[in-house]
Amino acid sequence: MTDPMSAETLGPRRGFDPDDRQMFGGVSLARLREAQKDLQWLLDRGYAKVGALDLVSRHYQLTARQSMAIRRCTDPASRCQARRDKQVDLSELKGRQVMVDGLNQIILLEVALSQSPVFLGRDGVYRDLAGLRGTYHLIPMTDLAIDLLLARLEQGSVASALFLLDAPVSNSGRLKTRILEHALSFETPVEVELVRTADAALSGQENSISGDSIVLDRCRSWVNLARDILENQIREPWIVDLSG
Repeated sequence: MTDPMSAETLGPRRGFDPDDRQMFGGVSLARLREAQKDLQWLLDRGYAKVGALDLVSRHYQLTARQSMAIRRCTDPASRCQARRDKQVDLSELKGRQVMVDGLNQIILLEVALSQSPVFLGRDGVYRDLAGLRGTYHLIPMTDLAIDLLLARLEQGSVASALFLLDAPVSNSGRLKTRILEHALSFETPVEVELVRTADAALSGQENSISGDSIVLDRCRSWVNLARDILENQIREPWIVDLSG
């Protein structure tokens, strides 16, 4: 199990906000969960997500960051069930190729390793609030995040792994190089491709590894790999449970 880095060695922290302890703890978290229940009620009755979220956020006086958390962790129950129906375990993919939503998975693990909050959604998937908006920089946690992914894939005895990175995101080329460098220490064959959007590339594919809602809705099957790693390989991650 990977120990969290100390405050002295963390350096830049992915997804960190100094007000998070207040926004996602104690009374604030209880209020946020009530807001999420109301949002869930509206979504399950066909209300559009944007309008429903705006209504709920105003009623509960949520911050933009709190609103983003429940937006990313809440979808109609029918959609969450459809995602679960397509989920497969890594053990089922022995000897098969997997396709990894590279930035999505690496960033989530970087956030957890940064001791920043990660959020467990209604569909059983962890998400973060990093909000990179097309800009990405390698940080001290990047190498460990890559190693955690590669080690788990090797333990699962997959035939090979294809990492897909969004080419328009800055430094995606540097991340490609870093993944390939780390892959030399593992037996699982690894390829990395820069694509216009990983979402589109994973649409309709089997054995996708992602936590992106769009990917989970459009792929044919997927693996919740980051949850496996987060709960079993990272010591004391900061988990905000919004799974209901």
